[in-house]
Amino acid sequence: MTQTETQHLAETPLDALRHELEDLLGERLQTGQAIREQHANTATGRGTQAPDMVTWPETTEEVSRILRACWTHGVPVIPFGAGSSLEGQLNAPRGGVSVDMSRMAQVLEVRDEDLLAVVQPGITRKRLNEELRATGLTFPIDPGADASVGGMCATRASGTNAVRYGTMADNVLALEVVLADGTVVRTGSRAAKSSAGYDLTRLMIGSEGTLGVITEATLRLRGIPETVLGGIAAFPDLDSAVSAVILLVQMGLDIGRVELLDGMQIRACNAYSKLDLEETVTLFFECTGSEAVARDTAETFAELARDAGATHIDWSTDPDTRSKLWQARHDAYWAALALRPGCKGLVSDACVPISALAANIAAAQEDLQAKGLIGTILGHVGDGNFHVVLMTDPEDADEARRVEDFLHGVTLRAQAAGGTCTGEHGIGQGKIGALAEEAGPAVAVMRAVKQALDPKNILNPGKIFEVSQ
Repeated sequence: MTQTETQHLAETPLDALRHELEDLLGERLQTGQAIREQHANTATGRGTQAPDMVTWPETTEEVSRILRACWTHGVPVIPFGAGSSLEGQLNAPRGGVSVDMSRMAQVLEVRDEDLLAVVQPGITRKRLNEELRATGLTFPIDPGADASVGGMCATRASGTNAVRYGTMADNVLALEVVLADGTVVRTGSRAAKSSAGYDLTRLMIGSEGTLGVITEATLRLRGIPETVLGGIAAFPDLDSAVSAVILLVQMGLDIGRVELLDGMQIRACNAYSKLDLEETVTLFFECTGSEAVARDTAETFAELARDAGATHIDWSTDPDTRSKLWQARHDAYWAALALRPGCKGLVSDACVPISALAANIAAAQEDLQAKGLIGTILGHVGDGNFHVVLMTDPEDADEARRVEDFLHGVTLRAQAAGGTCTGEHGIGQGKIGALAEEAGPAVAVMRAVKQALDPKNILNPGKIFEVSQ
């Protein structure tokens, strides 16, 4: 037997795959430790589990060939967008290939008259809207982080504009997806609605890379409002703030955004973003439309807020003033971390019927104090979604146990109120147990779908639920 034949026999499936992908991608395949760790768990407090290699495809055909090769060799595939997911979706517990979509980041087509755009998955939300600016159109979903469109689809993202525009599930018309064996499929169409077969688009949205790799998305666009008016309303307590929002929702007031920040988060934002707000429960709100409509909406909301007990209300149409306010909201995570220098951040979310929001947030605040934890609470109050930002000491095992107990309590209370363990962050690794508690036998249905589309379990294994092999 020749030396080459001996080396070939000794080659592992991972070695064989690496050689195959090197032939396909050249320097667009990397195995350095730093690169691999950067493509693992980058935006959460959970531990890092790096992939074996990182690839940068530039076409759908290359993604298809990568998956076909991984399918042949039985090696896991972990899609990577902008690295902003929060529940360990990017970790590679079984190793494998990270497929970084950042080189597939083009706007392929904009159809003004149909209010839609076709984009590649690696384009980020901010860059997409920069490219759309000249058309007078915008993609309104704003999860806070400058996430990639593919990642936003994969986690069913929503964010600050969800109260008006809904989530990614409401704003994606069609997808191009590469399945586990490399097959390329298209779901949906450019039509505003369809009754043609199963809704595979929405099956893929929120699947967290476990059913396919998204390579193209057809998005619903909206017109850029003529006037945008932003402001704050301060309240003495949670009940009065949430009461104002309930009145807003019940009246059908067409508000653009309404966000709740607790007193601790306001303290953090004041220090980090150089604001000068009263350190109490505060709503950030935004009204859009024609100048008359935006002002009328703001005045109506102000009246509702005062009736509910607001102690201070202020708003402005000045772009710089609004920008500073909403940048502070988007920087809330970093502001919270600055409250405890040297800490590690852990963010979790839950979503409840809005009538249960005040009680759930109050219970979380009480639990934080009882367990001796430092954290802030904020959320997309218009749809009942709230977030907890915990500042933890990664070296303190007892604190880690109290953190897990606290997060479990947030989930259990949300589920008991008829809500869910996550409104937008997804399940990933962090909430597998919570999903099992919430969905019960429905998890078996999810496993059956996974088994049908990915029988080898190579697509982002270890996420959403466990699959026995």
